[in-house]
Amino acid sequence: MSKIGFVGLGIMGTPMAEHLIKGGHELYLHSIPSVPASLVEAGGKGCSSGKEVARNSDIIFIMVPDTPHVAAALFADNGIAEGLTAGKIVVDMSSISPIETKEFAQKVRDLGCEYLDAPVSGGEVGAKAASLTIMVGGGESTFAKVKPLFELMGKNITLVGGNGDGQITKVANQIIVALTIEAVGEALLLAAKAGADPARVRQALMGGFANSRILEVHGERMVKRTFNPGFRIELHQKDLNLALSTGRKLGVALPNTATAQELFNMCAAHGGNTWDHSGMVRALEMMANFEIGQQV
Repeated sequence: MSKIGFVGLGIMGTPMAEHLIKGGHELYLHSIPSVPASLVEAGGKGCSSGKEVARNSDIIFIMVPDTPHVAAALFADNGIAEGLTAGKIVVDMSSISPIETKEFAQKVRDLGCEYLDAPVSGGEVGAKAASLTIMVGGGESTFAKVKPLFELMGKNITLVGGNGDGQITKVANQIIVALTIEAVGEALLLAAKAGADPARVRQALMGGFANSRILEVHGERMVKRTFNPGFRIELHQKDLNLALSTGRKLGVALPNTATAQELFNMCAAHGGNTWDHSGMVRALEMMANFEIGQQV
């Protein structure tokens, strides 16, 4: 049994922490506005600050929305850094800036501690099912120490490289997902406007080289018009902002990523912030003045 800290207990962090408790570990918890009662009932110990969490824990996980939230969790007054002593490990599982991640990691290492960036893919469903894909950046020996804990939360766990490499892998993942959603939306919209049955077109494409998990899952949502939240557009917008800002800092043009972001922005402008990201197709439909499934 290890003494584990967990800061950030939202829709992702809560089930992830739950799996660690079920794995037999002693958990110290902090979240804003409060620690979920279910975790305390399961045996977790609520703490008043990140500092208190870090003082009591050997390994501290962070799962918060964005880069400024990680900075605050680590370095604000009564933050995690104030409770660290040499030899402890900080693991950030949020999806944040790869460049600032390297800066955070250096500050933590300067305190004599170790740091992993370990963003995840799989959403709330994956967090609850302990089937998350976990992309890790950091030292091999540190990864080896934490891997048994990762295995309680996920299935596909990969050490990609050094600090920041986990975050850049997550950014790359989100680029591929967004651009593939856009491609599936264009294809099904074109087929529907030409008079073909989009459901049958999708079924035919799933038997060929164009098949993908996105065609399978998000293509079905486009055909059935089910854009209820899965992975919300506003979250994917945040991730593409990370991609575009990182690209600018590195001098890398990401023109198709920028186009996908504009389509998300169009959806958001029409009240689509909370749609599932497959709802990007609605922006294409607005420009075409035609919906998939509409009779020609």
